Amino acid sequence: MNKMTPIQLSQVKIKDAFWSPWQNLVKDSIIPYQWNALNDRIPGAEPSRTVKNFEIAAGRSNGKHYGMVFQDSDLYKWMETVAYTLHMEKSNKWEEIMDEVIQLIEEAQEENGYLNTYFSVNHPDKKWTNLKDDHELYCIGHLIEAAVAYYEATGKDQIIQIVNKAIEHITEVIGEDDGKLAGYPGHPEIELALMKLYRITGKEAYINLCKFFIEERGRRTPHHFFDEETKNRGEKPENDYSYYQAHLPIREQRTAEGHSVRATYLYSGMVDLASELEDEELLEVCHALWENTVNKRMYVTGGIGSSAHQERFTVDYDLPNDRAYTETCASVALIMWAQRMVQIAADSKYTDVLERVLYNGALSGIALDGKSYFYVNPLEVWPHTTNCRHDMNSVKTTRQPWFGCACCPPNIARLLASLGQYIYSANQKELYVHLYISGETEFIMDGELVNVEQQSNYPWDGNINFRLDLKKPTSFTLALRIPSWCKKSQLFINGTEYPVEKVKGYAKVNKEWHPDDEVTLLLDMPVETVRSHPAVRENAGKVALQRGPIVYCLEEIDNGANLQDIQLDSNQTFSVDFNASLLNGLMIVKGTGFQTDTEKIQDQLYTTALPSFIEKELIAIPYYAWSNRGENEMLVWIREK
Repeated sequence: MNKMTPIQLSQVKIKDAFWSPWQNLVKDSIIPYQWNALNDRIPGAEPSRTVKNFEIAAGRSNGKHYGMVFQDSDLYKWMETVAYTLHMEKSNKWEEIMDEVIQLIEEAQEENGYLNTYFSVNHPDKKWTNLKDDHELYCIGHLIEAAVAYYEATGKDQIIQIVNKAIEHITEVIGEDDGKLAGYPGHPEIELALMKLYRITGKEAYINLCKFFIEERGRRTPHHFFDEETKNRGEKPENDYSYYQAHLPIREQRTAEGHSVRATYLYSGMVDLASELEDEELLEVCHALWENTVNKRMYVTGGIGSSAHQERFTVDYDLPNDRAYTETCASVALIMWAQRMVQIAADSKYTDVLERVLYNGALSGIALDGKSYFYVNPLEVWPHTTNCRHDMNSVKTTRQPWFGCACCPPNIARLLASLGQYIYSANQKELYVHLYISGETEFIMDGELVNVEQQSNYPWDGNINFRLDLKKPTSFTLALRIPSWCKKSQLFINGTEYPVEKVKGYAKVNKEWHPDDEVTLLLDMPVETVRSHPAVRENAGKVALQRGPIVYCLEEIDNGANLQDIQLDSNQTFSVDFNASLLNGLMIVKGTGFQTDTEKIQDQLYTTALPSFIEKELIAIPYYAWSNRGENEMLVWIREK
């Protein structure tokens, strides 16, 4: 393993024309908006009552629990978001609110450590009777993540004590000892959270519990846990547990199966465990699952989970566009998995996917004003049918203010708030730059403090500049990612061209660096036409447009109706134009297309007459920005002429 560690969030400052507005939106708009949503103060939005549930469980209020069995996790993900923003900028207001929320959670926690408002309030007699479906461990996982983030931001450990108490209770109930449940969560998440907690506490109990959950999953000797659990409830066992990634023991799995969010959270925890234990066999499983996911079951936007039924993976190359489920949470989880893979392998193929998902499949999940969200992210929308077909009822043509199942809004918020931790990694001899996001970072290399300032207009421009600030000459390797979409790159050090020698997709420069050294990386960024593997039948004879990391789409508002009828000559030279006044400022792609001349078509459903075509200018915008100008058609894959 060529292991490295992400540069901590507190050591990274983002000052970027593209991403700083998003991070400011999180602090100034998204956090207060979601806090209001969690407190049911958004007119017209679906009720949340998440905070109310905790007040009832704490004895501050009367009533019954409202919402999903995992409703608690909406609050926990929001808390994690707030914690990340406190790394960027201290806020007495939000820190005070966080402390009040933590006190409320402590009051809602039962004396023995149990913590879940749904069961404490509505079904105290059914605790731990359905690990497969009831999300008790999933919710605690998200609380752990929030606890670690808040502790790292403030040093306050009240919330750490709460999760310690909760896990102590879990280990009294679940484990391999006689009399305990030899089970694991139906919705993985606690695994990766336990590894985070282990790293700040060093408590072996946490890594042992993570290992137990992962190793027990899918085992059938002496019996399958979910079978026994289901029988104990007087219900009939299921024939297939692939939805839960429990169809086989973990070490026998080679294809990404089941619910896509559950799968990628699980795989993230597996990588963490394999890395910590230096378990090469488990790591090979992670590699096999990765290759299957990104090479056979991922959309060009980085979205995963193509089926609305069970929000799941289906089979290789089954990637329909208009029914693409591609849950926003799945994109966030894939980013988390990719980040963990690159720490071990130092291979840009993982960060290439991370970047693809970040700029496309994840960012599309939130409106430009931060006040509405997509749960589902299709690659083709025709409102005329989407709004009337029952088999497409999961697809929304505009973003929604909130959801009854509101996992996605706080998930995308915590991703945006924690973005700094995805940019850089380091080991004792190397600094890796994974993402090109302006700002600065500092780290210790060979005992010396090194500051690196990064400046660019990425993703609209491929000219990236670095300046190194250090007290005295220091030797280390600077590894700059050359994205897979870039076919031509140049590297300059203090104005002199330096040969680009890629090692697993990173241009590595190993030298003694001096104060105020400057590095310039030039990435050629033309408009490219992308084609699918021929087995992706939905995209046969079609192309998608991509420039740099950005996948583009057509919208009806720019190109007229019936986008499916448009044909594109992929051999043409496309033009680009930055429009500062459009959709918060973005680069649009212009080209020429052809569409059926409807004036020469008789009003017949079918005809043997050859059609005639008219030439028209096409305007494509970044996929992440679609549906910010009202309801209209959208198309990613365009017919090739």
